[in-house]
Amino acid sequence: MRYTLRQLEIFVAISRLDSVSRASELLHLSQSATSTSLGELERQFGLQLFDRIGKSLSINESGKKLLPKAIELLDRAKEIESELSGLAGLGEMHIGATLTIGNYLTNLLVAKFLKTYPGSNIKLQVQNTKTIIQKIINNELDLGMIEGDCDHPDLEVKPWIADELAIFSAPDHPLAKEKNISIDKLYKQAWVLREKGSGTRETFDRVFGKNQKNMTIRLELEHTEAIKRAVESGIGIGCISRLALKDEFKRGNLVALDVKNIKLDRYFYFLWRKSKYQANGIKQFLIMCNDMTAGLERSDQINLPIII
Repeated sequence: MRYTLRQLEIFVAISRLDSVSRASELLHLSQSATSTSLGELERQFGLQLFDRIGKSLSINESGKKLLPKAIELLDRAKEIESELSGLAGLGEMHIGATLTIGNYLTNLLVAKFLKTYPGSNIKLQVQNTKTIIQKIINNELDLGMIEGDCDHPDLEVKPWIADELAIFSAPDHPLAKEKNISIDKLYKQAWVLREKGSGTRETFDRVFGKNQKNMTIRLELEHTEAIKRAVESGIGIGCISRLALKDEFKRGNLVALDVKNIKLDRYFYFLWRKSKYQANGIKQFLIMCNDMTAGLERSDQINLPIII
């Protein structure tokens, strides 16, 4: 062959990081060795994989066509190496999860997976839906776990389990003891919500979007725990997954509002690039995910450890 796996590894690292210097740090190589390896790969085949503008690199169309195939080949090579090392092919995996899934489910699944397969290595990123989708498109992640819709033509999207948002307040809020609260009353409340780009906000906007300009949104926060604390302090009412509110509802420091004629249901999804080779580790991780939710109708029915 006229190329080496190391050359492909360097090409993929530069593609993902948009930087020779950061790729060299990741791969523990000198910057000159990294640049030389990329240059040799391009010269061997008489093509450019990156456009060079000053000192910056930007992957071009040739590079974009090569990238998923290079990643697939490297994944297969890592699987072979793991097999030869007796690790059952469950080497390194890059998983991305949105905040609700990542903080309440994926962290538990990763811990269990690493105990079951001690030779494996998982790099987990927890970010909002928009960011996870983009990282899957960019081949930066092997698997995404999201709580918002996705219809990108290059991505495979599989439903995992149903989820439902709850509108909630502090127990001393004026609406806390009301029954059949109308949507008109909700529009008059102060709100604490997730940020734009999150799957939770996407579901909220789907229901309240048309008249949202008349609502008072006092805070937009990236983390569910911060939203819970803000609502508990009396800043306003909130809307997040029932999964994230299980412990607070049990303790009574937050309460679900009895809202009339509003459906805030959605799904949690798995997604990956259609063209991407699915390594054995990812397959086993998906099996573990589905085992966790087997026989359940909704995410808040999952038996989670109590967080105090």
